[in-house]
Amino acid sequence: MDFILLAKAAIMGVVEGLTEFLPISSTGHLILAGALLGFDDEKAKVFDIAIQTGAIFAVILVYWQKIRETLVALPTQPRAQRFALNVLIGFLPAVVLALIFGKAIKAHLFTPTVVATTFILGGFVILWAERRAPGTARVTSVDDMTPLDALKVGLVQCLAMVPGTSRSGATIIGGMLLGLSRKAATDFSFFLAIPTLIGAGVYSLYKERHLLSLADLPLFGVGLLFSFVSAWLCVRWLLRYISTHSFVPFAYYRIAFGIVVLATAWSGLVAWTD
Repeated sequence: MDFILLAKAAIMGVVEGLTEFLPISSTGHLILAGALLGFDDEKAKVFDIAIQTGAIFAVILVYWQKIRETLVALPTQPRAQRFALNVLIGFLPAVVLALIFGKAIKAHLFTPTVVATTFILGGFVILWAERRAPGTARVTSVDDMTPLDALKVGLVQCLAMVPGTSRSGATIIGGMLLGLSRKAATDFSFFLAIPTLIGAGVYSLYKERHLLSLADLPLFGVGLLFSFVSAWLCVRWLLRYISTHSFVPFAYYRIAFGIVVLATAWSGLVAWTD
């Protein structure tokens, strides 16, 4: 057993878990970490997507009471049915656009300029969204969302197909701009992540199954475990954080990280192309 490789898997799992649900783009951080660790071959790219499932298990654990109540009430209660329908509606646009444009995006948009630009522009969007005149949110709970609200957030989620955008950043900030409260936008972003990231992980493992073997189970197991633990800690922290803080610090972090992308690309330290 290669303990150095397992250590790299653990580090990548921590990076995934800590960045997946913050508005700072887990993809960008995984590319950087993988390049610095020498963990960036074709199998590593499958690994990066597969360990998202560990982060999703953390969300399921944190929101288990809501998920269980919804599943129990689904056959009889309109409120639970509407919530489940909203998650499905929000999930579908990303599926359709990924199937249509996924290959083209991987072929043409995984460049330093695109990643850095989306990091920096995303930071300024967060600053703009947070500095808008404060007002009462139209939607204060995910249970109050309409199917049209869910569709709008689902369409915004599609922006995250561009590397460096951040799926959670797009859905949380987009939801806030569409009239959701900070709490409602964050909660719906987490619920929307469950089918989105599990679907991406399963699809990637199936499509690239020729690269994998039973010998890879320890590698993936370590990545999933560390992704789960770090994501669980991060999600619990974020839910406390948003009750009293804004996303402004993440905006400045994105701008700084965009500069890091350009610097590492210019120096040749990181191969940001796919």
